[in-house]
Amino acid sequence: MVATEPQSDQAQAAPAGPGLLGQLIRFGVIGGFCALLDLGTYSLLRAIGMDATPWVDVARAISFVVGTTTAFFLNRRFTFADGRRDGNAQVGSFVLLYAVTFFVAVGVNQLMLHVLPESGWKATLAWVVSQATATVINFVMLKWVVFRVRPVKEN
Repeated sequence: MVATEPQSDQAQAAPAGPGLLGQLIRFGVIGGFCALLDLGTYSLLRAIGMDATPWVDVARAISFVVGTTTAFFLNRRFTFADGRRDGNAQVGSFVLLYAVTFFVAVGVNQLMLHVLPESGWKATLAWVVSQATATVINFVMLKWVVFRVRPVKEN
């Protein structure tokens, strides 16, 4: 079949995003970096004296904010750029999502500190479980709510 219409008359397709697998890989790489930042912040705060109740919860809260705020901006730029919009709605949904996952992360961390047996790895394992829980919630909500790709409206 021979095309009889010039290319300039055809609508140009928007470049496709990385797809679900690409997003998962990017989210994982960014998440790994931000998880190290989060854990490093948590460990540092515990090392300087925030290792007992209620300070351990404050340390977890601070580390969560540092890690997830960094993750939001990196994921906004590199993972979910197709769904990136400027405006208050996206910022508002980010704030709501991270408020929920903040309480989930701190709560799960606290629960794990109470139920895990005493060991040298107890605080780190509690952090890992709380981080994994928050990460799953974050990916699902970032992909399908905060950075969802809106259909293009035809004129």
